[in-house]
Amino acid sequence: MIEAMSLSGAVLRLILPKTAPEPEQLTIAHAGDTLPVTFVRSARARRASLRVDPAGRRIVLTAPLRMARATAVGFAEAQAGWIAARLKRLPSRRPFVDGVELPIFGKPYRVRHRGEVRGTVWRENGEIHVAGRPEHLPRRLREWLTGELKTRLVPLVQAKAARIERPVVRITLRDSRSRWGSCGPDGRMSFSWRLVFAPPEVLDYLVAHEVAHLVHLNHGPRFWALTRELCEGPIEAPQAWLKANGETLLQYGG
Repeated sequence: MIEAMSLSGAVLRLILPKTAPEPEQLTIAHAGDTLPVTFVRSARARRASLRVDPAGRRIVLTAPLRMARATAVGFAEAQAGWIAARLKRLPSRRPFVDGVELPIFGKPYRVRHRGEVRGTVWRENGEIHVAGRPEHLPRRLREWLTGELKTRLVPLVQAKAARIERPVVRITLRDSRSRWGSCGPDGRMSFSWRLVFAPPEVLDYLVAHEVAHLVHLNHGPRFWALTRELCEGPIEAPQAWLKANGETLLQYGG
């Protein structure tokens, strides 16, 4: 609360909206183990809730601004069994190292470090060869993967946008952890670079989904009808694939 003096001499009190504090890192004890939980406050929350953050390999506890900390933490402690089971089900990390197998648009490739060659990445006989020093392998591999995705993604977006005669202003690739794609009302689109690991039909569906948002900025019946029209096949199979494998996509490069 901030106080100020008015011209009449009266004290005016300006009550500023309460802001959420910074996230707090907690540990919940369960069966002799400690479980990582991130505690956040939200002005929009009406009750305490738990959700999985696959990219961060953690559980997020969200509570309203005015809920007592002990009440929120007690809720999480009561759900310790669920938290432990959910963390255990997370897919293992898939770091970019020599020998790792990666699916590129649904096809498996083995990564090979080629220290005797300088500064390039190429694909050959079911392998992806990464030259240079070993500590540069993750960065060079990710840059190459991003380029491969862009080469396939940009023409796909442009072709579908042309079918509905809507302009696309910009296409960017990001390391988004909460959504695979987005489309703004100004025609700017963004996609997760991790879609390079998804099968072509999944990429086609996600592009159709975002291009449909150039017409309908919602998820109503007309939006889904246009998404189906723009997609090369039924949308149910790609949706099911993302639901089953989305958490795995977030583990690549970790």
